[in-house]
Amino acid sequence: MASPSSNSHSEHTRDEAVLARLGYKQEFRREFTPLEVFGVAFSIVGLLPSIASVLFNAMPNGGPLAMVWGWVFACVFIMCIGLAMAELASAAPTSGGLYYWTYSLASPHCRNFLSWIVGYSNTIASIAALASVDWACAIQITAAVSIASNQVYVTTNVQIYGIFAALVLSHAVLVSLGTQILARLQRLYILLNVCLCFIVIIALPIATPSEFRNSASYALGDFTNLDGWPSGFAFILSLLAPVWTIGGYDSSVHMSEEASNVTTAIPWAIIGSIAISAALGWGINVSLVFCMGSDLEGILSSPIGQPMAQIFYNSFGQKGALALWSLVIVAQYMMGSSMLLVGSRQTFAFSRDGGLPFSRYFYRINSYTGTPVNTVWLDALLTLAIGLLAFASTQAIDAIFTLAVTSSYISYITPIATRFAFKNDFKPGPFNLGKFSFPVAAIAVSWMVFMNMVFFFPTTPQTTAQEMNYTVVVLGGFMSLAVFWYYCPVYGGVHWFNGPVSNLVSAEKGQDDESAHQRRRAKGEE
Repeated sequence: MASPSSNSHSEHTRDEAVLARLGYKQEFRREFTPLEVFGVAFSIVGLLPSIASVLFNAMPNGGPLAMVWGWVFACVFIMCIGLAMAELASAAPTSGGLYYWTYSLASPHCRNFLSWIVGYSNTIASIAALASVDWACAIQITAAVSIASNQVYVTTNVQIYGIFAALVLSHAVLVSLGTQILARLQRLYILLNVCLCFIVIIALPIATPSEFRNSASYALGDFTNLDGWPSGFAFILSLLAPVWTIGGYDSSVHMSEEASNVTTAIPWAIIGSIAISAALGWGINVSLVFCMGSDLEGILSSPIGQPMAQIFYNSFGQKGALALWSLVIVAQYMMGSSMLLVGSRQTFAFSRDGGLPFSRYFYRINSYTGTPVNTVWLDALLTLAIGLLAFASTQAIDAIFTLAVTSSYISYITPIATRFAFKNDFKPGPFNLGKFSFPVAAIAVSWMVFMNMVFFFPTTPQTTAQEMNYTVVVLGGFMSLAVFWYYCPVYGGVHWFNGPVSNLVSAEKGQDDESAHQRRRAKGEE
């Protein structure tokens, strides 16, 4: 009988061979088990803290009906995206993931440009996701202070930004640690997130006083529209809640070069995180609508400044709410660390292929920790810069939530669509949908295109310059810079970016290949 260590060595050898087939040498330590890869995706979903972060979107745009049935409706389409992405991940598991797939599947006439756009949109999505997660965590911390002060404490943007900055910097320190530590932490993240879900699903209905309990007809059928859009469109706007909550499932893909048994572990981590999150998230929403009372305007305008925190305060009282809310904050903090972990791997991969300015400084593995410390701190600093939008307006900082979704959807749509839009030699991996591949991909792409257009709308039909949805401005600005950098005369990527570049060094011409690779990257940075 083979020993566990020999089986692990055999798996790693197979995984390294898969990576070599894709053109890359093994640089990371493969410390993540399939369970821990799932843990990365599941902790980034971070069900309870994520739902808490976006209740602002669901409650005024449909109330109970949107929270319960909007969740179910959106999860069907989210699963289609996950299935389509899982097929690609099984066929080509690499940290570059989305932009690598785009290059390998698109026409030679446009694959460099499409790969460039996907690489930048995926990088922006990772940074915006971290910013939105940590901004939400900062608000949750101030909500805890408000609960502790019996709702007397009122926060300011400067204080929230200070907390936000502290969270981001602490995450950068944590994610700079060794791979083995980061892998083992995922098990703790899974346990805490699952426990939190069951606490709310079971304990909240038990603890809620009768005056806040709702009837089944209200909880499962009441439609409350507070923002003024027509009811149908208000329901569609409420879908930001499940779409933002169950997002970032490409996170498993970016851990491909640190995981074992990747051709099956990565796709199943994607699908498993979506399926379990959909089921538990629905249970949380059902529990909330039965226990939140009917004064939605009062909950949304509460001095605590956080709807779910107010619901917990009503049901558990000050001490119980503070204890549970503290666990929510810890889970949200874990989300942030996992988001930076994944984002730094995406940035590292894009730097490896020369896609970012000064790539040679970011394409480095720290010899002590075995992690890409430079890209960890790059992502952290860019996140701090995005957080400065808070000083423009509340709507501007709220745009980072929709920016995380819209930019990620651009990076999801492109490889899924290019697989079928162009003639290519796509070879499915162990996980594939067979004859259902095209219809599932078509549904996924159609959904993402539609939702991206929806998320550019403001929260109310009567809006001012201060209250407009700045997502289109921020996303448009980032993508315009990416396109300009690509087509910039003399120095632009069009002159030197050739998509993913192999870093394998053969015995015969290793140094020549490496020198040519360095010259190509250096040329792009001049």
